[in-house]
Amino acid sequence: MSANSADAPGTPVDVVLVKSGRTKIRYRSALVRDDGVRVVVRAPWAAEGVRDFGFVRFEPGDVFTEHYWRDRWYAVKEVRDGGGRLKGWYCDITRPAVLTGGELVVEDLDLDLWRSADGTDVLRLDEDEFAASGLAERDPAAAGAAVAALAELERLARADGFAALLD
Repeated sequence: MSANSADAPGTPVDVVLVKSGRTKIRYRSALVRDDGVRVVVRAPWAAEGVRDFGFVRFEPGDVFTEHYWRDRWYAVKEVRDGGGRLKGWYCDITRPAVLTGGELVVEDLDLDLWRSADGTDVLRLDEDEFAASGLAERDPAAAGAAVAALAELERLARADGFAALLD
C-alpha cells in the first residue's frame, strides 16, 4: 500500500464525489486494495430508493466494486445485484482520484459510460451536460483529457477489455 492509502483491506474509506466545486455525494465504502496507483473500494448502493436509468436500475441491495486511479481520468464501477448477479459497469469520467487518509476525493466531469454485463449495450452518457458545463472553455486541457478518457473506455468496453483493465 502507498503511504497515501488507507491501512488495510476492509478499512473504511469515505468516497467523496465532487461536481462543480461542491460535494455531490459522500458515502462509506470498504477498501479492497490500493497498489499506489489504483484504489479499489466496495460499497452498497449509496442513494435512497431506486434509480431507474432505463438501461439499468440501481436499487437497495446492489453492490458496487469501484476502481479509481491516481493517474487516469476515469473510475469504473462494477455493479452487482444483492444476489451477486453482474448488472454491468458504470464508468465516470473524472480527474485522477486523490486518497488522503480515509477520504477518497474524485471530481466528476459529467461524462459517463455504461456497459451491460453481456456487452450488448455500450452507452455514452451525459455528453450534453459535459458540453453545458463550460469545462472546454475554462480548462481545455482537462476537457481534452476527459474526452480522451471516454474514448478509451468505450474502446475497452466494445473490445471486452474491462477484465484486463480491472484485473
